[in-house]
Amino acid sequence: MKRLTLSFGWFFLASWLAACAAQPPLPPADTGSRIHNLQVVSNGWHTSIIMPRSEISATGLLAEADDFSQASFLEFGWGDRKYYPAERKTLGITLGAALTPTPSVMHMAGLAQAPSPTSTDIEILSVTLTEKGFRRLVGAIATEFKRPEGGRAAPMGRGLYPDSHFYEARGTFHLLNTCNTWTARMLRTGGVDLSSTGVITADDLMTRLRTALSQSTREGQ
Repeated sequence: MKRLTLSFGWFFLASWLAACAAQPPLPPADTGSRIHNLQVVSNGWHTSIIMPRSEISATGLLAEADDFSQASFLEFGWGDRKYYPAERKTLGITLGAALTPTPSVMHMAGLAQAPSPTSTDIEILSVTLTEKGFRRLVGAIATEFKRPEGGRAAPMGRGLYPDSHFYEARGTFHLLNTCNTWTARMLRTGGVDLSSTGVITADDLMTRLRTALSQSTREGQ
């Protein structure tokens, strides 16, 4: 009986977490020209999205872009509030982030140039979006920042790179809603036809994204 109760408890928790990580609907087909180029970067465990800062600023949707006025590109990553910024990833922090819903942060970094696709320690996939898709993506990322009284978000701490900050973010991090789930969800909002359901690892995300990009190329031929 105890084992049955425990199994039911885990089933209930998994179902609840899955509901919390529900993916957004895929936007209607957009026939506009794909004029915005962005990159999705994976270091094997974490994924992020990199876009030209000038194009983000031109939308007027993300005021925090002004925090990096000297940067040519901006990188966005989402994750657990304790695990992501931690210089030393302990087992306790790792298990806490994975097994229980925890608060989240947005990592935003200013880059002088986009990462090189020849780098051996990261994987980079290029994505092109229409004007509507790009604005939806930037708008979706903007809503992920916690803004007191609707104002501009303030950095809560130094980021991982020389020119980067962490900001308080919306949503909770857990095993079924990881940084890679978040990346998939943002790309889907921008019009990339991939599912965020079941995306946990960086490999899950990059595999699905490669398939989506290949399918899009075939349909465009």
